[in-house]
Amino acid sequence: MGREASGREFDALVALVTGAASGIGRATVTELTRRGAAVAALDVVPPSDGDEAHAFTADVADSASVERAVTETVERLGRLDVVVNGAGIGAVGGIEDNDEEEWHRVFDVNVLGMVRVSRAALPHLQRSKTAAIVNVSSIAATAGLPQRVCYSASKGAVLSLTLAMAADLLTDNVRVNCVCPGTVDTPWVHRLLDAAPDADRERAALEARQPMGRLGTAEEVAHSIAWLASPASSFITGTALAVDGGMSGLRLPPPSA
Repeated sequence: MGREASGREFDALVALVTGAASGIGRATVTELTRRGAAVAALDVVPPSDGDEAHAFTADVADSASVERAVTETVERLGRLDVVVNGAGIGAVGGIEDNDEEEWHRVFDVNVLGMVRVSRAALPHLQRSKTAAIVNVSSIAATAGLPQRVCYSASKGAVLSLTLAMAADLLTDNVRVNCVCPGTVDTPWVHRLLDAAPDADRERAALEARQPMGRLGTAEEVAHSIAWLASPASSFITGTALAVDGGMSGLRLPPPSA
């Protein structure tokens, strides 16, 4: 039985995941490990519980920190085949609500963070026969969501970054794709709900705007990330995969009164 058929298609491969301490990043670490990868889990405060991954401290907003973590990953694990750029931060408000400092902060993490990690990892990925980068974008990259201007702009940049990287890295045999999740039940969404005047009403509104009528789970997004990163997806690059309960593609009639 081959690696792919056995569900261990990442055996002997090394993956690096940023934003690994919680949410989609944490679920991705678990999923890639389950599929056989040795995983470097990077975060400002890396996960400390469990022994399924190798934890490294890294701030994607700091080039030296990123380069050090990538170097330590390769020194400890011997190679690098997959990068999942999952680190990101949110911002709430319209065009008048976020000052320039906040715009710079969001883009520094959400966009330049992926640039720093991918740039540091590239020399190692170029030596792999199964190299893949998966960036975490968002439904906000392609749909106008209220009160998410700064965040949406950063995720739109991630989508464009993914396509341009995919074109540039074809000759290096490095595949680059992204996932565009809808609203996912993560700690960041929980914080938004906690800050809302009526958390139950806000959650119901978030669920209702997705055609499947519920929030996604971090594990569902992690499955999609693993599929794009897998050697089984060797003919896929420059793709943005919607993982959004149908939000980007379906136009359903309103519910009957």
